[in-house]
Amino acid sequence: MKRIGSIIFNRVFMVAVAIILQFSWLFLTLYDFSVRYQFVDISTRILALVLVLVVINKWMNPYYKLVWTFIILLFPLLGSVLYAVFGRSQLTKRTQERMDAVHKDVSSHLKINYEAMEALAKEDPGVAQQTKYIHDWAQFPLYRNSKTKYYPCGEAMFADMLGAMERAEEFIFLEYFIIEDGIMLTAILEVLERKRKEGVLVRLIYDDVGSIRTLPRDFGQRLEEIGVEYASFNPFRPILSIILNNRDHRKILVVDGQVGFTGGINIADEYINQKERFGYWKDAGIEVKGEAVWSLTTMFLEMWNYIRESSEDYLKYLPEIYHKQENPEDGYVQPYSDTPLDHENVGENIYLNIINHAKKYVYIYTPYLIVDNEMTVALQNAAKCGVDVRIVTPDIPDKKLVFLLTQSYYEQLIQNGVKIYQYTPGFIHAKCFVCDDKVATVGTVNLDYRSLYLHFECGVFLYRSQAVMQVKKDALETIEKSREITLSFCKNRNLWIKMTQSVLRLFAPLL
Repeated sequence: MKRIGSIIFNRVFMVAVAIILQFSWLFLTLYDFSVRYQFVDISTRILALVLVLVVINKWMNPYYKLVWTFIILLFPLLGSVLYAVFGRSQLTKRTQERMDAVHKDVSSHLKINYEAMEALAKEDPGVAQQTKYIHDWAQFPLYRNSKTKYYPCGEAMFADMLGAMERAEEFIFLEYFIIEDGIMLTAILEVLERKRKEGVLVRLIYDDVGSIRTLPRDFGQRLEEIGVEYASFNPFRPILSIILNNRDHRKILVVDGQVGFTGGINIADEYINQKERFGYWKDAGIEVKGEAVWSLTTMFLEMWNYIRESSEDYLKYLPEIYHKQENPEDGYVQPYSDTPLDHENVGENIYLNIINHAKKYVYIYTPYLIVDNEMTVALQNAAKCGVDVRIVTPDIPDKKLVFLLTQSYYEQLIQNGVKIYQYTPGFIHAKCFVCDDKVATVGTVNLDYRSLYLHFECGVFLYRSQAVMQVKKDALETIEKSREITLSFCKNRNLWIKMTQSVLRLFAPLL
């Protein structure tokens, strides 16, 4: 039923139905000029105008207001249907209230480290402003007693993930957007089964739509058999689940509150290059040890208690409960989460702050480059001021239309000094920024509308930790394997490609 539903209710199918309805309506209107149809046509257009007023007064990016206004006014029926399905950026009021209650409960256990904030303010006031923003608007504190390790590929991180789970003594928390049967999942389940027999608490969250085409049919039964507690985010229900915009796109693994992992890596074989889909799958991740793991733990617990409508004693998962040794100090570390249920685009603003404060360089990994005006202006202004701005995107895409849309942004950026590279060995799924040998962020946030505005995301902001220079080293090595895109490449594209890209730009919020 889920697989049939995934076809019927996926974005492509819904858009196709809306288009058919629109053109059917146009045909009927032209064919039959009866008073009845004229009345309905006028009513539809009036409702479309009302919907446009609603859109204009919403708290959202001006570019996307313009796009939705254009679509709704040009195609009243089509635009209204598309907006009803894809334009909503929040879940229901009840969902908001439940999430707010859980978040308030969890955030009360996230204590401010005033000593770390004061020390950073003396060391680098500009970076201190960024960390203050993350604390004030995402409610996640800054840490000093934490150590980080950057992974330039999924297979390297997976080995350490398995090792951490093997050493678990108290609990293992996993939260992933995509889970697919294969070598990676089998290895994880084998470890989880052994740990459950040893009495370790194991919980797993997966996104129901993200995994709808990949999840083994007997997955729930398999988890129950080995004693793993599980929950699915925003589960797909035919007819009742038309609004599917908000997804849990995070990737988190926490073990005993002592070690945490996040980044672009899901649980599927292509992420560790055990299966080739689009050439070599270039991804990135980060390991956090020490006090900062507490923020990753609370992210998981917040989502878990929201889905399960439960509550518990959060303090029993504190890092110091199971670890009495002194935590390592490795610069400043600040994990953060972004939610579509507020009006603050934390993921995008962290990126913008990095770009706007850059003095020498900013290197960026992203699988998709679908940027709004604010991001475009920030990238261009940085380049115009002499900052070395480089962006790496895939050479082999996973979604061809989205890839064409990504390439449509190249020309303007290149004209204004931004350097664009395509990773020739295959597909790059990493989401990283590194700047001026001192600041970096690694996480799940893509440079596209859905990731920046609609999904639950997470990342780790880093200052002067060893992972910063590891990201830079990987970025330079990756750029060496990539081809730089020239202005002539953009200008000499096939006319049909340019026309397709123009249409895709119009529908950018849907892709």
